Amino acid sequence: MPSMNELVRQHTALDDSDLEWLHLLVSEWQLLSDLSFADLVLWVPTRDGTRYVSVAQMRPNTGPTSYQDDMVGHLVPRGRRPMLDAALDEGRIVREGDPEWREEVPVRVESIPVRRQGRVLGVIARNTNLLTVRTPSRLELTYLQSASDLAQMIAAGAFPFENQQVDMDASPRVGDGLIRLDADGLVQYASPNALSAYHRMGLAADLVGCHLGRTTAELAPSRGPVDEALAKVASGWAPREFEIEAHDGVIQFRAIPLKPKGTRIGSLVLLRDVTELRRRERELITKDATIREIHHRVKNNLQTVAALLRLQARRIESDRGREALEEAVRRVGSIAIVHETLSQNLDERVEFDEIADRVLAMVAEISPGRVAGRRTGRFGILDAEVATPLSMVLTEVLQNALEHGFRESDTGTVEVSAVRGGTAKEARLRVTVQDDGVGLPAGFDPHRSGNLGLQIVRTLVEGELGGTFDMVPAPERGTQVILDIPVPVAK
Repeated sequence: MPSMNELVRQHTALDDSDLEWLHLLVSEWQLLSDLSFADLVLWVPTRDGTRYVSVAQMRPNTGPTSYQDDMVGHLVPRGRRPMLDAALDEGRIVREGDPEWREEVPVRVESIPVRRQGRVLGVIARNTNLLTVRTPSRLELTYLQSASDLAQMIAAGAFPFENQQVDMDASPRVGDGLIRLDADGLVQYASPNALSAYHRMGLAADLVGCHLGRTTAELAPSRGPVDEALAKVASGWAPREFEIEAHDGVIQFRAIPLKPKGTRIGSLVLLRDVTELRRRERELITKDATIREIHHRVKNNLQTVAALLRLQARRIESDRGREALEEAVRRVGSIAIVHETLSQNLDERVEFDEIADRVLAMVAEISPGRVAGRRTGRFGILDAEVATPLSMVLTEVLQNALEHGFRESDTGTVEVSAVRGGTAKEARLRVTVQDDGVGLPAGFDPHRSGNLGLQIVRTLVEGELGGTFDMVPAPERGTQVILDIPVPVAK
């Protein structure tokens, strides 16, 4: 299905600012659809003015749909739907005509012009399935009256509200709770869900007839001078979103002033009880903070172990013993780098390029000034269970290259190259470490070598990471180590 951007740019003469207004409208029109119990289809005239193209569609959450099929992308010639023509040409809401019959279902059709800065950009066709129409309740009458007010605001270019992008996934919806206020801020109607939310905040009486702003301010914790501002916001004087935590309940509000003829006649207040949602969010924040603190403490403990090993190395007279302890210090240090990075993140994933650069710098201290290290390509973001063993593998391979690939007087370069590849289902990371040193000894088999560092590499790459490891002569000079490991795909 083509996107609204594609349809508008392909078929219409609307500019980017007009398109942005349509996006703002579509981000808000679930509200109109739910209040109307009706499907909405947005039609925009084509560039030559001979047809309409449907660029967006919305079905109601509060009633049956009128369209079983998707309408987006349909083209209809001008003249086939006279109500669209009348709304576009006259710039008014058109409700004339008898219900249409679609697959034995009667459908009431209305057309609402979409105005922006005095120009009609398109028309919303509002289609109501009349099959389940019954004697309307107070709730339904309030919904329909509010929908009528919003439709008039759309036709006048007063809705949606400019410069106020609303996240409809996070904002309260009609079914979550609705309160209708008059021009003075008095409650005319409160849905059962809205009343339950106020009872959660500690209200013992009914809401109808109460001044919503003052009642809300009284229920909210005392905030001093801010109470007056809260009372005004809760009265719906301006389009606002806010939350109130009171009496062990957290309620999310959205205020929508109603100005169908340019003058405010009242407001809609949508509200949702988000107490459990906020409780879970706080638990997650606490959990994340605990995990970061654990990583921080592990890093500190590893650095303490590394410091103790350094102290021990200085007291050992044997060169081989000292070198072994220094290798252990670097191994511990590579793990500490990963935990330090994890302690600064909100999830268990790390940007490994920074870790690779730090490991490269740490290992290069073995031969300061003689061998230069550099990295090409990007490792990207890796999960902690991949990053930790990979940092150790990289440390061992680099340490092996610097210790055994160059003689004491040699100079040269060690290059670490990383390439992400594979498919969307199975991504892979190919890491190449290449030096321009003396190369491999004759008959050397890396898979049978008793070298401790290579044993660690084989165990981690093949056993823990599920990848492959090889060490071969470089194309021109030196040695090339190739690692190929699977990388979990981010969800």
